[in-house]
Amino acid sequence: MGIVDTIYLLYRYVMKFSLRQLEVFANIARTLSVSAAAETLGMSQSAASTALGELERRAGQRLFDRTGKSLKLNETGMTILPMALELLSRAWELDGRLAGNDRPGPLRLGATVTIGNYVAPRLIERYRASYPDATITLSVGNSEEISHRIAEFDLDYGMVEGQYGDSRLHFDEWMQDELVVFCGPRHHLAGDVETGIEALLAEQWAVREKGSGTRQALDRAMAPYWGHWRIGIELQQMEAIKGVVEAGMLIGCLPRLALIDAFNQGRLVELSVPELALMRKFYLVTHREKYRTVGMNAFAQICLGLEARS
Repeated sequence: MGIVDTIYLLYRYVMKFSLRQLEVFANIARTLSVSAAAETLGMSQSAASTALGELERRAGQRLFDRTGKSLKLNETGMTILPMALELLSRAWELDGRLAGNDRPGPLRLGATVTIGNYVAPRLIERYRASYPDATITLSVGNSEEISHRIAEFDLDYGMVEGQYGDSRLHFDEWMQDELVVFCGPRHHLAGDVETGIEALLAEQWAVREKGSGTRQALDRAMAPYWGHWRIGIELQQMEAIKGVVEAGMLIGCLPRLALIDAFNQGRLVELSVPELALMRKFYLVTHREKYRTVGMNAFAQICLGLEARS
């Protein structure tokens, strides 16, 4: 869509409602709270409630189902939310063009723990080098959480370690990553040149929680041995897994990116397990219906550039 079409659409829609009303609606849809949306937008709760009520009055129908003080986006609201977000994104870009710059709007990123800790900081640094005034936020969670927030338009762009079956989402293969099996330096397997799967099945493991990309990849690798695999503890934090493995006699499996320092310092020992397929892919995830803003496109190019140099 060209700039003339964008201006025409803005003119056409603003005749019926304001961009501020759409902004209020989008933030309430994200938080399911009028007060939280009002705080985000720096306005009173009364003003936000009035803006939503006026938008619904002009639309001639409710956009949320209300049960007491609880709000839930209804079918009509879910239908117009992608269009509202696109219009707001285009309005931001149009405002920048009219002001004589191509400054991208706010960019809300989501990343899994591995990517958020070891990859995303480099990407954000490069993005800010090109757009030093840009507003960028990073939320860290497991792959399932980040994918869900992308699906709900709560985040613009996600970097995850596994794919999930949601038809609203689009996944692009990105970087290759490797999981590594490891133990503590005092473990009886620590001196082995190679470790057979039978020896590992005799041990208890410390693993990530279900929903994480690391756990998804490990489950896939261990599927042939499921009935004999002994999981001793599930933990959400990689540092906690490294800690219990170092301190005790458990086996762990985490991304190599998270283990380099511990290996170099001798706190943990890598186990070579030829029988396990532990290579995997990182993915870039977006909502199929979300408008690709200048910021999203710029960040995607930085991500692909990092892969090209890897």
